[in-house]
This record gives sequence, C-alpha cells and structure tokens, in this order.
Amino acid sequence: MQENTKTSRPAFHGSDIEQIEKYYGIPKENIVKFGANVNPLGLSDYVRKNLSEHLDIITSYPDRDYKSLTQVIASYCSTNADYVVTGNGSTELISLLISQRGARHALVIGPTYSEYDRELSLTGGRISHYYLDESRDFQLDMEDFKNALTDDIDFLILCNPNNPTSSALTQAQLHRLAELCKEQDVFIMIDETYVEFAPSVAEITAIPLVSDYDNLMVIRGVSKFFAAPGLRLGYGVTSNRQFLKELKRNQNPWSLNSLGAYAGELMLQDTDYISRTRELILSERDRCLTRLKEFGYVKVYPAYANFILVKLLKNGLSSFDVFEHAIRQGMMIRDCSSFEGLPGEYVRFCIMNPEDNTRLLNCLGELLGGAHQ
Repeated sequence: MQENTKTSRPAFHGSDIEQIEKYYGIPKENIVKFGANVNPLGLSDYVRKNLSEHLDIITSYPDRDYKSLTQVIASYCSTNADYVVTGNGSTELISLLISQRGARHALVIGPTYSEYDRELSLTGGRISHYYLDESRDFQLDMEDFKNALTDDIDFLILCNPNNPTSSALTQAQLHRLAELCKEQDVFIMIDETYVEFAPSVAEITAIPLVSDYDNLMVIRGVSKFFAAPGLRLGYGVTSNRQFLKELKRNQNPWSLNSLGAYAGELMLQDTDYISRTRELILSERDRCLTRLKEFGYVKVYPAYANFILVKLLKNGLSSFDVFEHAIRQGMMIRDCSSFEGLPGEYVRFCIMNPEDNTRLLNCLGELLGGAHQ
C-alpha cells in the first residue's frame, strides 16, 4: 500500500481528440479512436430512429423519480428497483457517492482511473493505494490485500473490470471482499463501467451481492458499451436505503434530461444491439490477444474489458514512441505513462472493427516484432 504522493505527468486522455488533432495536424475525422474504449458499432439504429421520432419529449420535465427508467434498469440488472438511482453519467454518481461517504481514509485499488483520486481529494480525507502486482497479471492477491486493509480505512474503491489493466475479480472474490469489508465497517464503491464487455458478465458483476451487503454500491453507465458518452446517463445500485436516501437528497433534481431518460430505456432493452456488441468484442478480443502473443517484444495480460493492456519489452522503446508511431498512421492508442502504479512502459488500446484492429496490429508489429498480416 502506498500513499498518494506522486503527481501524474500530462498525457492525452482517450477523449482528447481535438488536442491531438491540433498537436499533430491530423483531421479528427481521420483518426480511429483506439484510446476512447467506446463500442465501435456506434449508436444503435433502433435507438437513433426512436429518439428522432420522440424529440418533443424535451418539451416536458422528466419524471422526478425516473420511475420507468428505474424499472428498466432493475430488470436489465436483475435487481430491486428500490435499490436503483440514476444520474448525469456515472461521473455524477461517483462524485456524489464519494462526497456523501466523506471517508476519513480511502483505499483505492490501482493502477486505475485517476478521477477517483480527484474526487477523494475534494473531501479532505486521507488517500492510499493498493497496487495490483504486475507479476500476477494484475490479479488481486486476497491474502496480501487483507494485510493492507488496516483498521482506519473506511472506504474502498475498485474498478471491475479495471482500467487500464483489463483485469477483473470474480464474483466469488467479490463476495470475500464484501464480507471482509463488512467485518471492518468499510463501504465499497465498485465501478462496473466495462462489465458488459466481459466474457461472462455473470461471473464478475457484483450486483447479485447488493441484496446481501449494504456496505457496497455498484455504478454503471451507457458511455462505453452503448456508445453514448454524450448522453450522460449513469446508474447506481445499493441496498443501503439510508445512504441512498441521503445521496438522492443531495442530488440536483432532474439531473438527467428527458431525452437521456428515454434513450436509456431504449438502450437497455435493445437485445439485438447487445448481442451484436458482445459477439464482436469477444471474437475480436480473442483474435487480437492471439496475435499479440506472437509478437517478440511485448507482454500481454488476460483481458475482461473491451481493451487490452500491453507491456513493451524492447530496450529503448517508450510508450510515447509507440503512441506516436500509431497516431502518425491515424490511430490513437493510449500511452499509459500517466497511470500511477504501472512500472515500465505500457500502451492500451480498445477493440474496434476487425479491419481497424488488423491495421493497428500491423502498425504495432512494425515496432514490436510482429509479422505483417
């Protein structure tokens, strides 16, 4: 466990397409965004058509309690509608959850998304990190973690599947974790932004644990899987009724607009789009992993999200070198040098359409000892 003492150096985020366009002089329309982790299928045609036919919905306030959307979310997640809260993206709910917990000492399982630290820093509490071990393929060592969960820790944050490692805890591991934290009066926030991309969602989602443990809240959104980051729709699930009541009391009314609420209902019931997405991501992820393992100068890790983390093993070759090599060919990957807790040189890229994936693999192979195909 390490204290949060180091400031990350600047790096392009997956959504920084305008800055990259300006810096490299490449029209953003010509850049394939392998760094954004968004479903390459784009917005569902079914959702697009229905939204266009119901634009007048914005002439009315949304239902303050979002009852219809909440019921759809509950059905989609197989949980109790009374456990669900909606918000203006998962970001709003993460912010609300962290601010309402007001942790004295928060522990973040990393390396992970930097926004958790930013939100925690606003509460004035102490922040520590437990970094997953690269030699274990970033899989949690539960026995070692138990030693890190000291008596003064009252809040735990984990992303599952994790960004940027694409590793994941199984539901059995999550059960042990929830039980351990319950014993020590630790509240857990589990960010499941990428869970729908997992080979088996049922094996790693924490939502079935919610009814048994009131010391956890699961947060999801539609930005990545449903290719709708601009919609700003997120939702949380917890059985802690008192905490949920306080969270809602501190939430701005109508934080989600009418169009977003309606679109959310459409998305979560679009079974054809969900099936096509999973078929594409699962098959292409396997193909990419197989090809990468043939490269001479990389280490590849098991991937549960829609992105793959790669460790560079070629002397003198930095993650920025690889980033630049790809961007000059119109492909934006993620230079992972800004992630705390990643010892070495790493890049991350998400799964896109097959032809784009092949082009990127060929591009990376030029530097990393992979045959051109």
